Amino acid sequence: MSTVQFFTNTLVRRGGLMLLSTALLSGCHLYKPLQAPPPLPVPGTFAGTSHPASDSVSIANQTWRTFFADPYLVQLIDTALAGNLDLRIATQRIEQARAAFDYSRGFLAPTVNAVASAGVDRYGRNTLNGVGNFDTNLSDNVRGNLLIPNPTPDYFLGARSTWEVDIWGKLRNRRKAAYLRLLGSEKGRHAVITGLVAEVARSYYDLLALDGELEIIQKNIDYQQRAVELVRVQKQAGRVTELAVQQFTAQLLNTQSRRGQVRQQIVEAENQLNRLLGRYPQPIRRGTSLQERELPGLVATGLPTQFLNRRPDIRQAELELSAANVDVEVVRAEFLPSLNLSAYVGLNAFRAGVLFNPGSIAAGVLGGLTAPVFNRRFLKANYQQSVAQSREAYYRYQQTVQTGFSEVITGLRGVENYRAVADLQTQEVVVLGRAVSTSNDLFVSGYASYLEVITAQRSVLEAELALINTKRAQYLSLTDLYRALGGGWE
Repeated sequence: MSTVQFFTNTLVRRGGLMLLSTALLSGCHLYKPLQAPPPLPVPGTFAGTSHPASDSVSIANQTWRTFFADPYLVQLIDTALAGNLDLRIATQRIEQARAAFDYSRGFLAPTVNAVASAGVDRYGRNTLNGVGNFDTNLSDNVRGNLLIPNPTPDYFLGARSTWEVDIWGKLRNRRKAAYLRLLGSEKGRHAVITGLVAEVARSYYDLLALDGELEIIQKNIDYQQRAVELVRVQKQAGRVTELAVQQFTAQLLNTQSRRGQVRQQIVEAENQLNRLLGRYPQPIRRGTSLQERELPGLVATGLPTQFLNRRPDIRQAELELSAANVDVEVVRAEFLPSLNLSAYVGLNAFRAGVLFNPGSIAAGVLGGLTAPVFNRRFLKANYQQSVAQSREAYYRYQQTVQTGFSEVITGLRGVENYRAVADLQTQEVVVLGRAVSTSNDLFVSGYASYLEVITAQRSVLEAELALINTKRAQYLSLTDLYRALGGGWE
């Protein structure tokens, strides 16, 4: 019988009894499996939506190319997805998680290392090896190269292997937790994409709103310049005083200064958008201002169940929770005995000259069970830490779901409320525009003072600027709603 067969048979005969006794000894103190927390109750529909609970239509089902439709915005988002640094960082996190998963898979298979080693020992005359070697050299069977020198070299060329047999599923659970975190990192990248798409759209609409403000201010500057020219003519005719000319001129200068401020805001908004695109400052190509645009008439949110399955950060939090629960099972298995096997095969000799002889072939295998006895307090602390991390992941998942619902309802109400505000402000601008024409006619006829004309001009300017800002809020709310529902990551 060979040495390998001898050790294998011995392990089979005695290992079962050792495994049973040790498992019973350790199992008495094993913690119970972690109890799953109660399921998180969620509303059956979004508060404030006008769609029935069975309506599964959602704007999040549209790709961002279809949802935004603006070719300039689509091109900007494409550029951002190719060059944004936050997205590249998220991609590297996926690579880290994938490497961790591959690393965890390696524990399930034996590790085999090629070994080439050389050493020397000088055994004392009163040691076990010293006496044994001395006595061996006196044998008639030991001659020539078989004599053991002192100091005694030790040469080995071959392979060594170690393997922890996964009898309790500990290593498989480690692999499972790593795989769940890999999936979670992919969802995290999707969350970065949704946030990036929404942020690019928000910055783009900010620019379009600033363009609208600039158009409104320029239009009012033209009106006010004509008013200054008119009041100067009337002063020459003796119908008004120098005070009226000064008041009209001061209002014109104020409006012109506002134009300069808006131009600077446009530069800042362009630079902010360029940072999102991952490039240096340059002009942003864009379409018409928000003055010429209207929101779509129907905004559908779909069902909360769709939202939970679609929103990336919620899915990521759910996967992190599952991974944390698996981690608890891994720690529970640490309380149980582990079965470790080690083996080697190769050439072993105490003389280099005979290392490659057939008589130098050596092999061995060893198996052993280890169970924690005196270090259980460390395992208990590790278990308690894992349980706390699992609970933290559960509460973080709850928090993410609640935040998602809040963002959806805020965006939905914002779209509806700002739509109503914009309708009223549009009527206000029309009325004030008529008031400007009326005040100009009355001023020319002598039935209105110059202060009434100035007030009418200032009022229509403020009303138009308020309307363009409301339109901006409409588009930002719609963009936020699209992101909150989980749209934009395809």
